[in-house]
Amino acid sequence: MPHPLDSFFAPASIALIGASRDHEKIPGRLLSMLRKNGYPGEIYPVNPNYADIDGRACYKSIAEIGAPIDLAVVMIPARAVLAALEQCAAAGVRNAVIISSGFAEEGGDSAAMQDAIAALAKRTGMRISGPNAEGFFSQMQRVAATFSPAVDVKPGVVPLVATTRRIGIVAQSGGIGFAYYHRARALGVAVSYVVSAGNESDLGAGEFLDYLVQDASTDVILLFIEGIRDVEKFLAAARRAAEVKKPVIVTKVGRSGAGQRAAASHTASMAGWSAAYDAVFAKYGFIVSNDLDEALTIAAVLASNPLPRGDRVAVVTVSGGAGIWGADAVALQGLQVPELSESVQAGIKQLMPSYGTARNPIDVTAQGVTSGGLQKSVDVLTASDEVDAILVVLSLSSEVRKPFKEEELAPVLSAQHKPVVFYSYTVPSDFARRELAKSGVVVLSGLTHVGVAMRRLVDYANFRLPPAADTTRLPLRDLSAHLRSPVLSEADSKTLLRAAGIALPNEVLVKDKSGLDEALARVGFPLAMKIQSPDIAHKSEVGGVRLNVTTKGEAFLAFEALLNKAREHRPEASIQGVLIGPMAKRGVEIIVGTMLDETFGPMVMVGLGGITTELFRDVVYRPAPVSAEEAGAMLAELKAAPLLNGFRGAAKADVPALSQLIADISVLAAAYAREISEIELNPVLVHGEGLGATIVDALVVGRRG
Repeated sequence: MPHPLDSFFAPASIALIGASRDHEKIPGRLLSMLRKNGYPGEIYPVNPNYADIDGRACYKSIAEIGAPIDLAVVMIPARAVLAALEQCAAAGVRNAVIISSGFAEEGGDSAAMQDAIAALAKRTGMRISGPNAEGFFSQMQRVAATFSPAVDVKPGVVPLVATTRRIGIVAQSGGIGFAYYHRARALGVAVSYVVSAGNESDLGAGEFLDYLVQDASTDVILLFIEGIRDVEKFLAAARRAAEVKKPVIVTKVGRSGAGQRAAASHTASMAGWSAAYDAVFAKYGFIVSNDLDEALTIAAVLASNPLPRGDRVAVVTVSGGAGIWGADAVALQGLQVPELSESVQAGIKQLMPSYGTARNPIDVTAQGVTSGGLQKSVDVLTASDEVDAILVVLSLSSEVRKPFKEEELAPVLSAQHKPVVFYSYTVPSDFARRELAKSGVVVLSGLTHVGVAMRRLVDYANFRLPPAADTTRLPLRDLSAHLRSPVLSEADSKTLLRAAGIALPNEVLVKDKSGLDEALARVGFPLAMKIQSPDIAHKSEVGGVRLNVTTKGEAFLAFEALLNKAREHRPEASIQGVLIGPMAKRGVEIIVGTMLDETFGPMVMVGLGGITTELFRDVVYRPAPVSAEEAGAMLAELKAAPLLNGFRGAAKADVPALSQLIADISVLAAAYAREISEIELNPVLVHGEGLGATIVDALVVGRRG
């Protein structure tokens, strides 16, 4: 089925607006790059200052061409761009890439010019990439619509190609996008597309991602993003990638920015600059990498290998020390390096000298290369069900010797039974790279990155897209009466949550002593007493909590003391009274919260709760709403997860009840995102299996304005 961007990435004709005869300047390089890469379609230079460029007729304007144009590449001063685009639209041009800079990145009037470009795209239906873009490269259709030197073609140089599977690259920085391409070529990893999104006046990273997800020639996707503008398109594409199991490796920059968030809750204050991005990446199984070489290593391993069935790795080496180092690298990533069975060891021992070792790591010694032991060990391990992946650690510095024969290695790798990853502890020679590339091998030279890549392969193989949230459990109700002020007290917050359908303990707000007797009779002992004020978010900090109150006399004294403490510490606070409720049974303290992210909207968070929440910051975020199953997966990610699963002989906690509560709160946050900014339940006490969970404290923050 055709995609709307097919004519963008595979144009039958290209107009170069602002073309130049000077190949040293960007407008001149564009024409040169298209021709060097063998673009098969029609090229129309447009510049009123020339009659011809490089033997091609040059047109004064786009209208003068008089032929259908699929793509216009605009390389003229910013002030002239809008008029040129109007001419393109009038001539029926379907797509445009604006290389020109000087728009939103400069602010002021320049930003207004970019807004006008966005309006033009919306009005005319012409799809526009940029401005301030580095263009794109379509390897499949030989469209080098970019000035990047990375796509230059050197006469007589044969490209190194090791993989049949291809990676597609989307970058909001053209320089980094083409850096990925440049390094991928050096490794021999085939590329389908590289696209620079620029300022995204119209086409954004989400729509480009969508194109690569559906593209049959793209097997792995690399993303480099600063921020997502076309959020809905991005999320739809992310879901499709997860559904079709197409790996997406993402690098998100801007993590060090000091994001100033006016946060009333722990949930929001702990979120950090990019928590919502990481939550979205986790939901859709994106592989996060914060290092360029690491990202390329992961992409190379994915492009040249099948996914593993488990996490057991065999390390095969020609150097004992290097093999141990390789085993350490994968073990540090939590992968297993199991000792092999006696029968498998016996088979491998026959392939090596007596001073080798077959236990794992397997050292066939340097002699194993010449005797064929290295290849035969890989054969044995590929057929064995005792390991799920193989790491081959060897020296590939030689310019003349081959450690493998293509006719022996290629069939083993092309069968794709399990991942076989090749790491050279010496700088690999061009000869070695090219010889092994014939068998489909990408030679890697960063051991830590190799370990990470093998870990990510296992994680990605285990990823499953979670089921959709059940939004029918909490029928929509009008909660406006409970949101008269932005920040609610605990009592008001709990009243709102009850109205929304969330189960809470039976509690009574006592405004003065005259109501205390009736409240004590209703609640019973032992009980908890807490000062209530929308101005006091953290009650324990002002001495506003009394627990395990067991007698009426103690309750009356505590009531007076709580009011006095609040007035002493916060004389300006509006005091509603004291909330009296039953003491909750013992349980694991968990925090459950929601917040609104500026980009992705409602987020749900779960973590280790109580007063040490911000100290340990053991939290996991996901876009809301989530299903109970996805909430359970969030809990499993916590470092504190063992506390819920019977740590050191303790009773197992009621994880299903907690998971359902997290799901319900997430549904509530998503349904009322226009009215509610933050929800926080801290702590939630999770009791033993089958005994449920108790919301001890709650905070709801309404949206201001």
